[in-house]
Amino acid sequence: MNIFVINSGSSSIKYQLFTMPSVSPICVGLVERIGLDDALIIHKTYTDGEETSQRFVLDIPDHEAGLNEVNSLLTHPEFGVIKNTADIAAVGHRIVHGGELFSTTTIIDAGVKEELKKTFQLAPLHNPSGYRGIEVAEKIFTNATQVAVFDTAFHQTMPSEAYRFALPNSYYTDYNIRSYGFHGTSHKYVSERANAHLGKNDTKLISVHLGNGCSITAIKNGQSIDTSMGFGPLSGLIMGTRTGDIDPTVVFYLVNSLGYDIEQVSNLLNKRSGMQGLTGYSDMRDITKAINEGDENAKLAYDMYAYRIKKYIGSYVAALNGIDAIIFTAGVGENDAMVRQLVCSDLEYLGIEINTEENSTRKPGLREINTVASKVKILIIPTNEELEIANQCYELLK
Repeated sequence: MNIFVINSGSSSIKYQLFTMPSVSPICVGLVERIGLDDALIIHKTYTDGEETSQRFVLDIPDHEAGLNEVNSLLTHPEFGVIKNTADIAAVGHRIVHGGELFSTTTIIDAGVKEELKKTFQLAPLHNPSGYRGIEVAEKIFTNATQVAVFDTAFHQTMPSEAYRFALPNSYYTDYNIRSYGFHGTSHKYVSERANAHLGKNDTKLISVHLGNGCSITAIKNGQSIDTSMGFGPLSGLIMGTRTGDIDPTVVFYLVNSLGYDIEQVSNLLNKRSGMQGLTGYSDMRDITKAINEGDENAKLAYDMYAYRIKKYIGSYVAALNGIDAIIFTAGVGENDAMVRQLVCSDLEYLGIEINTEENSTRKPGLREINTVASKVKILIIPTNEELEIANQCYELLK
């Protein structure tokens, strides 16, 4: 079954093509700078383990034009991987926010599309783009089943004491203001890989997704019971450009005493804070370089970043009443040994002991970086959200 996975952003389209149940993509690509005359397409295909890469700079005015270009590459007579669009059985769409309307992978029809529009207010930067991707895919892949996979769906198992805010009840019942959580597709994928590695499903896991956006999730017996991101993706851990948890009184002070308007506050908290605000860099590789050059602000930022993660680990061990494994995933989690070392140090009381040498050695794939004596496994598990989307589509349709 050929399943085409689309992640549609405001000015970009990421895509992968899988022939399920194979877990290796036969095609991977990216369209970026949509709307500009110097838009870029990077298109890679894989045949017998060999990669072929194509790169094009051209005028792509909108998402429909971008996906039409991708379709031309998929069916290209020289390096195409399918004969025509009829070869695509399903198109899986990553949708960031499902609200309370969607808790499972869902086949898209007219009714679902109308319900999706109701989620735009919950994720105004992401869901309209995802919806646009659906409409374009329907025009191009006319024979394919369109499927929505929601980042928030995995967290719909959280109990009410975890997802409710201490606001008057009407703000929840009338306006759906609650914690939803994000990165659910990633947390689900790596937690299932962890369970397979541990050889059991009745586990207590803490999954730490560290990229430009960061979140941490407590997972019990395969289900999310709490997560750090909330109503939107701003709360919780310190991120590349986002503050993470902050005293709301700061917002009042910015508005009432410093004269900020709401747009300025949003820009500050979402785009100018986090590691960017603390160091001038949002990329952890640049910050590591600054630390090695003696930058004290960079060192403090790293300590703050790790300390916030460590605090959440402590609280989630309490929520889980124990822990079998900590999972590090995504770009920073998989590649930054110093972050993992700082997070896992001085946690011996909880049975968490990191193997410093193993942690600092780069190796591919899933691996353990705990000591032999550690009661808790410390795992690095590369995430693969596109494969998880393809898997969910395949399980729904096979």
